[in-house]
Amino acid sequence: NITTNFWLGLDNINKLTSQGYTALRVDMEYQGKKYFAQYSTFSVGNELSKYQLTVSGYTGTAGDALNYHNNMKFTTYDQDNDAYGSNCAYLFHSAWWHKACNLSNLNGIWSSNDYTGLTWYGIIYPG
Repeated sequence: NITTNFWLGLDNINKLTSQGYTALRVDMEYQGKKYFAQYSTFSVGNELSKYQLTVSGYTGTAGDALNYHNNMKFTTYDQDNDAYGSNCAYLFHSAWWHKACNLSNLNGIWSSNDYTGLTWYGIIYPG
């Protein structure tokens, strides 16, 4: 359902971000406070690059959590592309541009009350 939680898909994100200049803004609300993170440069590579993330130019109030994942390839349960000894997608129950493992994980489980859920720069979003 495009009006609720919706994943656009890596191929579609690649097509959108390969057309030229693209930026990303992430708006969050946690415990009644609003935060945002904006990146002046944002792109996702194609399948051959394993959907490598490129992000830079942070401004905002949420913290620069996504920059930690810059240049990482997308990790899934069956494609371990992170820089950690174990599969971060398995450990954190989500596919993401995990590094070792993450400072942000917007694909995490919404209802989780611990570090394995949906997080941004140490903020845990309990369900």
